[in-house]
Amino acid sequence: MTTDALPADSRAPLGRPEVLAMLARYGDRAPEQVDEVVGSLELTWLIAEAEQHYGLRIDLDDEQFARIRTVDDAVAVLREVLAPGAAAP
Repeated sequence: MTTDALPADSRAPLGRPEVLAMLARYGDRAPEQVDEVVGSLELTWLIAEAEQHYGLRIDLDDEQFARIRTVDDAVAVLREVLAPGAAAP
């Protein structure tokens, strides 16, 4: 996993509401209409949305991808990846 470096204060962790809002934009729906299970296309969309939101590139490794099956999984992995100090040297 790598992320391009940003100042720590610009990488506040994503929460469930933000992830739901990002996923809702895929398919033009309300956040409350987003299914709990995250499909592969939704995951691709979510990563692109997070990259755009944070202005950085996110490369998840196979293990991180495999851990994302639900909205809560996505929140946990994105928080891990976007945590200060998570960028590869």
